[in-house]
Amino acid sequence: MTIETNPVAHLRILKPLPFAYAFYDGRIPGVRLHSEDENWLDDGGFSLGTASYVLVDEDDALVYDTHMSLAHARKIRMFLDRLGLKRIRVVLSHHHLDHIAGNEAFADCEIIAHERTLAHMKANQAGIEDGSYHGLPAISPLIMPTVTYEDQLKLDVGRLRVHLRHANIHSDDATLLYIDDLSLLFAGDTLEDTVTYVAEPHALDTHLSELDRLWSWPISRILPNHGDPLVISAGGYEKTLIRATQQYIRTLKRCVNQPELRSEDLATLIAGPLQAKWVNYFAPYEAVHRSNVAKVVAAQSS
Repeated sequence: MTIETNPVAHLRILKPLPFAYAFYDGRIPGVRLHSEDENWLDDGGFSLGTASYVLVDEDDALVYDTHMSLAHARKIRMFLDRLGLKRIRVVLSHHHLDHIAGNEAFADCEIIAHERTLAHMKANQAGIEDGSYHGLPAISPLIMPTVTYEDQLKLDVGRLRVHLRHANIHSDDATLLYIDDLSLLFAGDTLEDTVTYVAEPHALDTHLSELDRLWSWPISRILPNHGDPLVISAGGYEKTLIRATQQYIRTLKRCVNQPELRSEDLATLIAGPLQAKWVNYFAPYEAVHRSNVAKVVAAQSS
């Protein structure tokens, strides 16, 4: 196991669409960024792979999440500054640490988030800054959103009309980016390949209902923050990623009353979506799945 001394040594810049960049890092076997001890950076965003997106049109840019470290965010900011843009704004997909860690690099920019994202960040600011909230590495100083919205917000990024829409999927403060004209969804953590990470096990029924609402939208392609870099670089996922997520959540719910399912490996439980190529198997998600099962069973027993 190697601790990488340069935290952005493996950062790749993908271009899934003519106006969109994906700054992707992680899924590097045998490499960690912070320490050999379990931590949210190495065992979350880096091991599973993380993309932060930037939409650029004319001289305008919109950054969707500031990535999993300040070093990553500074690299993104340097790239954008070299483009000579007149305006850079940031949208946070939700409050989880691997999406807000780089906010300081954009402290001079408008940072937009759902009102619940700001509330979560304020409530946990002290613990985030001293490393006691979800552990190390600490994020200090934690830069807060400067603009919030409640249900939806429209932004023009050059000639692109971008809709910010709130959803309660994965977390109660999720912000989705939706470009209506292109039927294009930037999903944050509401959708994930191989499977969703359960952060709020008591809210699975709400998540399923919200995923039905998402299914009702005209969607041609989906770009999640955690996924296969080859799929992302090729333009994203099919709409069936939504159905794969729902099927997996329903399977987790079945584990409560069917104990024999709890020991099944992930590949067996999601064999249908894998065979249909709705999602792709990535072995580190076996650990995510075991954690998901434990949390869902514990939540239903409490």
